[in-house]
Amino acid sequence: QVQLVESGGGLVQAGGSLRLSCAASGRTFSNYVMGWFRQGPGKEREFVANINWSGTTFSTDSVKGRFTISRDYANNTVYLHMNSLKPEDTAVYYCAARDVGGPSVLEVHYRYWGQGTQVTVSP
Repeated sequence: QVQLVESGGGLVQAGGSLRLSCAASGRTFSNYVMGWFRQGPGKEREFVANINWSGTTFSTDSVKGRFTISRDYANNTVYLHMNSLKPEDTAVYYCAARDVGGPSVLEVHYRYWGQGTQVTVSP
């Protein structure tokens, strides 16, 4: 089993920054693909970014150049650095782990999920 705990969400003004953290415990974290997803008000959950075991990253177009995903193997933690935040980034952000297969943008491919952390961006 893998447990994921997100933190770092909050209220920020447009143009501001936040760093989300996802602490992983359990099995071999370093072998997993880690992803961030988000679900805005009245919207379906969507892919934000992922990072594989070698540190290769991929992010959705709407956050490219603003958000960066990274991982700290020593501390079993994945981060989502969010800059130039916009009101449309308001959402609950979820961390997810995939233990079988390569990087994916599909949430169905991720077995383990955190409880989510709220990010609210005011105009």
